[in-house]
Amino acid sequence: MEKETVRIENFSDAVFAIAITLLVLDLHAPEINAIKNGAELLAFLKSEWTAYLAFTLSFFSIFIMWVNHHKIFKQIYSRNTAIMFSNGLILFLVTAVSYPTALLARFFEGEASTIAVAIYTGIFVLINVSYNLLWFIASHNKKLLRPGITDSAIKKIRNNYLYGFPTYLIAFAVSFQYPAIALAISMLLLIYWAISSGKINMNQH
Repeated sequence: MEKETVRIENFSDAVFAIAITLLVLDLHAPEINAIKNGAELLAFLKSEWTAYLAFTLSFFSIFIMWVNHHKIFKQIYSRNTAIMFSNGLILFLVTAVSYPTALLARFFEGEASTIAVAIYTGIFVLINVSYNLLWFIASHNKKLLRPGITDSAIKKIRNNYLYGFPTYLIAFAVSFQYPAIALAISMLLLIYWAISSGKINMNQH
């Protein structure tokens, strides 16, 4: 069976690459006239720690999303309009990550931290929903999937994405009271997705 999703995957790879590149735009070097010595430069770098944290979290989030996207399309062989649009939703949300990243970097230490973190965690709730939607559409018609994929493999992938959803909701809800804890949950979710992505790499026939 010939794979029909090559163009979708190539286009998606390009979008993921652009989304990761956009993140670095919020990392700023100080103006040369504002820094007189090494101590002032070090103090500036320390003051920018929230920007580095936001960049790191978002970089690895997008990277792991790309890994999962790559592995899920190892299982999808054919395309239809619904798959193309659900994949487009994923790409739309991925490119939007740079904006809540900028908000997180600028407002995490201030009184607006709860809203900044809520927006940041909220977009990952939507991204998780979009991945669930893509797999639901693809697995609903087994003819769209890799020849020989088993029902147990389909269910395992579905559960893998569903299990992450309540944790994203918890992080979003917690962010309104305890933004630091919400970010810690986001870090744990990164580890979860990095480990669970292996579950999608199946060779069951």
